Amino acid sequence: MKGYVVCVYKSISNEEKLKEYAFKAKVAVEKYKGRFLIRGGKATTNEGESAPRTVVIEFPSYEEAKNFYHSKEYQEAFSVLKGFAVRQHQSVEGA
Repeated sequence: MKGYVVCVYKSISNEEKLKEYAFKAKVAVEKYKGRFLIRGGKATTNEGESAPRTVVIEFPSYEEAKNFYHSKEYQEAFSVLKGFAVRQHQSVEGA
């Protein structure tokens, strides 16, 4: 079964740090055979609070999605973003 990373941003306080993070995170996504399904873009809030950014990444398996998050490469990318964004980040098993 495929695995997904779903990241919903609540706030972003530094766009330059977000760009730096995104560049580094993409390297980790590619290493773990991830594929971006959603990376920002237009959004309409139908219920609840609006979010400035949503990202969904598909991986070959749930385990691969978890391995991506815990990888050295991703954690190095994430360290760039710490303190500059508030978000909910989940690894989710597909149907």
